[in-house]
Amino acid sequence: MTFEGFVKQDFETFYIDGLEERMEAIQTRIQPKFKEISEAIIDHLSDITNYDMHLHIAKHARRTVNPPQDTWSAYCHNKRGYKKHPHFQIGLFDDHLFIWLAYIYELPNKQAIAKTFLDNIDDIERNIPNDFVVSLDHTKKDAAPIAEVDLTKALERLENVKKAEFLIGRHIKVDDPILTDGDALISKIKETFETLTPLYKLSMND
Repeated sequence: MTFEGFVKQDFETFYIDGLEERMEAIQTRIQPKFKEISEAIIDHLSDITNYDMHLHIAKHARRTVNPPQDTWSAYCHNKRGYKKHPHFQIGLFDDHLFIWLAYIYELPNKQAIAKTFLDNIDDIERNIPNDFVVSLDHTKKDAAPIAEVDLTKALERLENVKKAEFLIGRHIKVDDPILTDGDALISKIKETFETLTPLYKLSMND
């Protein structure tokens, strides 16, 4: 299957009431597209990171009542799981697509990674474009443009606060025409991950 992009209905999935009903829509509308994206990018991501990458698709298995507000796919060097490792994400809320390099709260060596980033903060600030955004909580929609983020403060928080998170990448709004152009979106995802790969390698001690 060739990836043809996302349509309005994909984002409207998050307006569906009921856990089972919304999960069924996620599984039928969105997850097949995550697989198509993976087929188009995973070899490239493995090449640029020098790690064999594995696709993980969020199952939302712990949910028993509340339907998910977002859904995502993750790319990680570890076959069994991604949450305890630096990983890349592609996913959707109702109003945007996100493309992340993610360091979330389960990561055991956050302190060392944060210190490495702080030691290289000038390079990071120089090499990350202005249209990138930063989030400090993967469960929330909000993200701030990198130019408006106190990166030192965000990384010190990652180093010192047990539940702290750090996600960096791009948001693409639901009405952006690139979302319906599969080839253009794949190119944008690849380019975003290429920009983030030096950061990823730093965090993997490469």
